[in-house]
Amino acid sequence: MAVIEINSLSHPGVELFSSLTEAQLRNRLDPGRGIFIAESPKVIHVALQAGYQPLALLCEAKHLQGDASSLLPLCGDIPIYTGSRELLSHLTGYTLTRGVLCAMRRPTLPSVEEVCRDAYRIVVIDGVVDSTNIGAIFRSAAALGIDAVLLTPNSCDPLNRRSVRVSMGSVFLVPWTWMEQPLPSLHQLDFRTVAMALTDQSIPIDHPALQAEPRLAIVMGTEGDGLPHSTVAEADYVARIPMSHQVDSLNVAAAAAVAFWQLRYPR
Repeated sequence: MAVIEINSLSHPGVELFSSLTEAQLRNRLDPGRGIFIAESPKVIHVALQAGYQPLALLCEAKHLQGDASSLLPLCGDIPIYTGSRELLSHLTGYTLTRGVLCAMRRPTLPSVEEVCRDAYRIVVIDGVVDSTNIGAIFRSAAALGIDAVLLTPNSCDPLNRRSVRVSMGSVFLVPWTWMEQPLPSLHQLDFRTVAMALTDQSIPIDHPALQAEPRLAIVMGTEGDGLPHSTVAEADYVARIPMSHQVDSLNVAAAAAVAFWQLRYPR
């Protein structure tokens, strides 16, 4: 463990936390060399316990003997950059949550088949681009019994820094991967699909047919326009959450939590 005190924004090695954009960190051309940033001691703990590989730590000096002290023995022989709160805020462009960031290696993602192999309830996130909503959906998925998460390529990256933080590390607990194939491809894995959408054909989310399905994929759409018409047409069911007081819909993260609870698999 090498503790390195920095006093400059251009100190070698800290570019992981400063100059690289989320897209550059993700490294689509070479996913095996991709990086993501985990923020706050609790979230970093969850990532380490889940087997994610740390590359470097950025920590306010005062937290080396405080909030970050329990992390240090778990990180192995990686550089630990430290400095004042003001310097690190200038470096990253934001105030660090609980004073700690960790750069970590992106894992090699499993296939859709691997993610779904032992699953009974999964969620398909279709076109959700808000990082806060992605994080909240993952947290609800972990808490409410969803076995796996599939995301369409036009959705926000679950390892986006804000998504990771909002999820409180739940992105490390629920198996997930990108879904390149159309929705009906899940039939080959013995899943039936239910699109959450407001249409004339929607059935209430507490319909007995949905609960009776042994393997069910819950499809959630983008924040503004909802699911594409083609996705709704491809689904086996279309369901809605009954509403009151002239409210027509919920935020996608809130709707996901309601759907996950109602459609949970009877364990």
